[in-house]
This record gives sequence, C-alpha cells and structure tokens, in this order.
Amino acid sequence: MRSGNPTLSDKAFERQGQAYGPDTMTIDGTVNKAFIMIVLLMAGAFVAWNNYYDGGDVIPYAIGGAILGFILALVISFAPKTAPYLAPIYAVAEGVFLGAISANYEARYSGITLQAALLTMGIFLALLLAYKTRLIKATENFKLGVFAATAGIAIVYLLSWVLGMFGVTVPYLHDSSPLGIGISAFIVVIAALNLVLDFDFIENGARQGAPKYMEWYGAFGLLVTLVWLYLEIIRLLAKIRSRD
Repeated sequence: MRSGNPTLSDKAFERQGQAYGPDTMTIDGTVNKAFIMIVLLMAGAFVAWNNYYDGGDVIPYAIGGAILGFILALVISFAPKTAPYLAPIYAVAEGVFLGAISANYEARYSGITLQAALLTMGIFLALLLAYKTRLIKATENFKLGVFAATAGIAIVYLLSWVLGMFGVTVPYLHDSSPLGIGISAFIVVIAALNLVLDFDFIENGARQGAPKYMEWYGAFGLLVTLVWLYLEIIRLLAKIRSRD
C-alpha cells in the first residue's frame, strides 16, 4: 500500500500485526474516531476564532497550534500505538491553528471561511462517493502518481520556506497571478486525491485485521489530509478574491 499522506506510510498497518475479534480495526470505528476528531478540531478553532473577534492576538494561537500539531504528528506517525491518546490532542491543536488562520482570512475576505469549509466538505463527500462506487480506483499507478506529486509539492514548500529565511521568494507560488492561481488549483487537486488514497488505506487496514488502536491512527491520517485540503482551498480563494 502507498499513500501520499506522510502519516500513512507504506507499511504502517503491516508493522502493527493482526488482531482478532472485538480488538480488530473496522471502517465504522475509524469513521467514528474521525468524527470525534473533527468535533475536537472545531472546538479548538472556535476558541481561537472567538479570541480574534474579542480583540485578542491570535499569532500565539497560530504558532502554538502549528508547532504542537507538528510535534504530535511526528510522534503519532512513528509510534501509531500513541494515536488513541495523542490524536485527540492533535485535533485540538490543529483546530486552534486553523481557527487563528481562518479568522485572519475572514477579516480580509468576508465569507471566505464558510466557502472554504463547504468546498472541503463537498470535495470529501464527492470523492468518498466516487471511491465507494469505484468511479475512482486506487490502482498502483494512481497511488504512485499522487505520491510523487505530493512529494514534489512538499519539496517546493520546504524550499520556499528555506529561501524565505533569506528573503528569496519562489515565483508564482504565493502570488495571485493567473499562473499562481493555477498552481494553487493544482495543489488543491492533489490534496483532494490524497483522500482517495486515505480511503483505500483505511479499507485495507480493516481488511487485514489491524489492531483496534489503528482506528485512531487512520482517523488521524484522514484529518491531516482534510486540514491540508482546507488550507489550500482557502489560499486559492484568497488569491481569487484579491484580484477583485
């Protein structure tokens, strides 16, 4: 199995062995865990959002949530057994981060947060339906293509961050030119296609009889993709709105 999502690595389920009976991972159990994490994410976002509109400084929220979320993501990725304990905390941390970022975008472009959230949900549901009806199949070539594109995007973002420390800007990546908007649209498509790989990964894990705690791990990986997709959509919408 291969996933473009770095939290769902090729051998993640195989390394954890098999379980039996009620201790086995199920798709329904993973869905329930994902729902819990989304609720926790929204709670964290609500706290940061309210602080912004109460006149508070959300920069510490954004930085703190991003750093804590990144650290937790690394720990969970390398130690899936910690997912039942750390994944909920990760959801809250990412929620605080997204709430701060979203409030900042909303202050500049009224209504953009709701648009991004609805588009994220719509894309998720559309791809889930397409996957369940086998309109989209996670073939090995499909997985390889999405994985390669995701890795390329990660390298470009890392390069942009490093060059930014020296005052150098990667052309078109962050501007609102037609090419810049096209690049953002492409990244949104790749982020969305990672959902298909996540669905496939979770389905395979349940089929192979992965341990129960991997439900939290699968839900965590799915949330990572949803957060990325939302951020890319709101960035794309901001670029488009800035041209008005």
